[in-house]
Amino acid sequence: MTFKSLLLVGGALLTGTAASAGGYQVTLAGIKNNGMGGVGVGLSLDQAAMFYNPGALAMVKERGVQLGANATLARQAFRAENGSVQRELQNNTTTPFSLFAGFGPAEGKFRAGIAIYTPFGNKLQYADGWEGRFALTQIDLKAIYVQPTFSYAISDKLSIGAGLTYLALGSVNLQRDVPAQNADGQFASIELDGDAERKFGFNAGVFFKPSEKLSVGISYRSKIDAQVKDGDVTFRNLSATATPGFQATKFAATLPLPATTSIGIGVMPTEKLTIGLDVNFVEWSAYENLTFDFNAPVNGSPTSVSKRYYEDALTFRIGGQYQITSGLTVRAGGAYDNSPVKDGYITPETPDSDRVTGTLGASYKFGEKFGVDLSTQFVNLKKRTQTQAELLSNGTTDRVAGTYKTSVVVPGIGLNYTF
Repeated sequence: MTFKSLLLVGGALLTGTAASAGGYQVTLAGIKNNGMGGVGVGLSLDQAAMFYNPGALAMVKERGVQLGANATLARQAFRAENGSVQRELQNNTTTPFSLFAGFGPAEGKFRAGIAIYTPFGNKLQYADGWEGRFALTQIDLKAIYVQPTFSYAISDKLSIGAGLTYLALGSVNLQRDVPAQNADGQFASIELDGDAERKFGFNAGVFFKPSEKLSVGISYRSKIDAQVKDGDVTFRNLSATATPGFQATKFAATLPLPATTSIGIGVMPTEKLTIGLDVNFVEWSAYENLTFDFNAPVNGSPTSVSKRYYEDALTFRIGGQYQITSGLTVRAGGAYDNSPVKDGYITPETPDSDRVTGTLGASYKFGEKFGVDLSTQFVNLKKRTQTQAELLSNGTTDRVAGTYKTSVVVPGIGLNYTF
């Protein structure tokens, strides 16, 4: 593994092991939706419709504000090819959050709103001395989106809506060791630290409710190319011999945040029971390569390219809620995500695999205006192995051969106020 190839694992920029969706996509918007397997495209539950289907917001009768937070508790194990020691990921916790506020006239045909959420965020720290230390040792990622939204009811049965998705804040810090020792026997290391440029995308949706027992929806979220143009590069513990070859201080890179098309159905057999089914199509094939441009040659070249070759992928979701009393509602659901990462292309910052998710949730209302929402997701990623032969065949030896196994628990809590 050359030093040049080690730099390529910066694919972790603005990405991370997602808690509830394939690749580096995260779907943790709306605590009620989280408890129902992440469904929402064909439903009009509350103000979180801004994220799932802006067209459904106009059909949300109540105006309101809701604040939610999740904790992602990840556990990950890795065993190197032909290795005897299983490495455990150091326990870590991240706290993605969301805020949705919907406004409009009580009897009017439109709703406007503002949403703030964290669609990308991750914190990973591998065990000291693990076999992939020269690919990745730790990453800390933060990203915040702001989305103004407008939705209009054309009739009692049909509504449309659209919003701007604005990458308002993004930061990443990535660290790894370098397979070169100095005079004191210390391995060198590299740290990449940068802020993403602010950029706009959009989402739009249509919601149709032909009867009190059925609703359908379709939504589209555009791709955003997240760009870091002036990130900092810092080397530590380089030997005097190696130092002249590693003079870069800045880097630039672009990562596609892919477009997503979703279709959803809502079924309400009774006034108390609601069932939702969603299918998400994510255009992951936009992520073909990751290119780094440095302001000075690194080990002889100012540019490096790493293969990703992601494939488009589908996610299937199902969930429901049942109102037990006027104040208490319970929820359950599940999802199956197809990984966009092909065999032999797994990277330590996104050790992705097909995943099965189970969810539970509940809400309790205090009077007419206040309520508390709870949710929990249990995400199990299938064990996944890539061999050195596969890496050699694909030309992807900038990553490590072995077996990954990951599971994540995602509890969440939300507060809501309607008016």
